[in-house]
Amino acid sequence: MDRYSVFGNPIAHSLSPQIHQQFAAQCQQDIAYSKSLIELDGFEAAVNEFFAAGGKGLNITVPFKQEAWTLAEQRTQRAELAGAVNTLWMSEDGKLCGDNTDGAGLVNDLLANNWLLKNKNVVMLGAGGAARGVILPLLEQAPARLLVANRTLVRAHELQTLFAPYGPIEACEFKELGGQKVDLIINATSASLGGELPPVPTDVIHENCRVYDMVYANQGTPFMHWCQQQGARELLDGLGMLVGQAAESFAIWRTFRPAVQPVIDELRRL
Repeated sequence: MDRYSVFGNPIAHSLSPQIHQQFAAQCQQDIAYSKSLIELDGFEAAVNEFFAAGGKGLNITVPFKQEAWTLAEQRTQRAELAGAVNTLWMSEDGKLCGDNTDGAGLVNDLLANNWLLKNKNVVMLGAGGAARGVILPLLEQAPARLLVANRTLVRAHELQTLFAPYGPIEACEFKELGGQKVDLIINATSASLGGELPPVPTDVIHENCRVYDMVYANQGTPFMHWCQQQGARELLDGLGMLVGQAAESFAIWRTFRPAVQPVIDELRRL
């Protein structure tokens, strides 16, 4: 039986085994998928051991995505620009290959919910690894503008410089968002994980503004609740992105693209 795993620290909360087993059931393939707690200084050794023992593929989560990027001998363009890898596999000639499927997972979830990005004004909150990992797929959807807002302007400017060749990207501080024309806000900060809010001016939220939080929570995240109070009518959390990025990984490994909505629906019921 082909073996797969997700490596991270912490890892107990991971839904990846349930997700991938449901994908395998869709195509009637037998796989073994586990989650592995990896010591902070033991990632490279664990990866080498996994593939030496015949493992077929790995998903990588915090805090190892950048280290996985370094280890990968061949990287896709989106992984190269993301500076992080969340999917690893061995090529036929024995090279460790890396991809970043986060952005594809996000975009596919947006489109599945009919949140089209073409000619829209999109605001990305945060300029860390989560934001960097999804910018290229967002720009490929041809928004009118992607504005990266961050607490410190220098981090946002770095992303603007990196991705400027790929589309209309700008940078600003959170406090400069007031009065901006916004069709979609994507929260790529970690604030929701701690029950906090990014410092977004209230006047940036309006009834026609859609809000997406990359953190997932069945009852909605603090940011989603706050935006709803400010008048936003359409809100999504990141569960669809989570399942979507996993589907991209599964397609790479198994050459089968699974349906994501049945898996999302099942996880919502947990």
